[in-house]
Amino acid sequence: MMRTFELAGVQVPVIGQGTWRMGENRDRRKGEVAALREGIERGLRLIDTAEMYGEGGAEEVVGEAISGKRDQVFLVSKVYPHNASRSGVAAACERSLRRLGTEHIDLYLLHWRGQYPLEETVEAFERLREQGKIGRWGVSNFDLDDLQELGAPACATNQVLYNPEERGVEFDLLPWQQKQGMPLMAYCPLGQGGALLADAALQQVAQRHGVTTAQVALAWALRQPNVLVIPKASDSRHLAENVAAAELQLSAADLQAIDSAYPAPTRKQRLQMV
Repeated sequence: MMRTFELAGVQVPVIGQGTWRMGENRDRRKGEVAALREGIERGLRLIDTAEMYGEGGAEEVVGEAISGKRDQVFLVSKVYPHNASRSGVAAACERSLRRLGTEHIDLYLLHWRGQYPLEETVEAFERLREQGKIGRWGVSNFDLDDLQELGAPACATNQVLYNPEERGVEFDLLPWQQKQGMPLMAYCPLGQGGALLADAALQQVAQRHGVTTAQVALAWALRQPNVLVIPKASDSRHLAENVAAAELQLSAADLQAIDSAYPAPTRKQRLQMV
């Protein structure tokens, strides 16, 4: 059984499945659906998607993957900021529900801040929750001042960029969320473009444990309490590696080696997002 913790009142695995860049190419759809379905079978029951990914294409892939398995899955999706008005949220959610082939999204996030007042978006989220169309709501790409302005204890999570290359959240955002008991969902936990996974420090740690650098990167993020990661996996090998990463314990020497290559922040940094 994979390690779990509580998100939005539900026990979820600390490693989920991301779907960014899925649904963009019809030729890859069969493989994407198969990978998500295998992930569910391996215990990666949390699936994260968004209306932005493939302009709805990723949600359609997820919908096909969870067909017949909906009760096994904790489903997360996100609304575009330009759809985050009172009426826009409701309409966007209906479109997402249709693409996902479900009547209920477990956790619905504002993808990033836009032009609409936060209280208007929250009001729309609460209405969806009352109607049973979403379980809980949260945010993505919010910095500390954004969360403090939001000031909503009902906010279930904040999803941000977090990996050894991008540690800025450790200075103030992550500690604040941990103090508040608000889980942090780490996207792009394996970095971007492959440079992180080719790093010499991560390679040395990986060799010591007989694992991959991707597993080291995931275990590094999961060393923090109240953090879950949502890597994308496109094949059986990566899925198996992701599942095993939940049990990998890095030593003080391992963490020191990674700190030397990617130092922890010593001052406030602008929140990075992709």
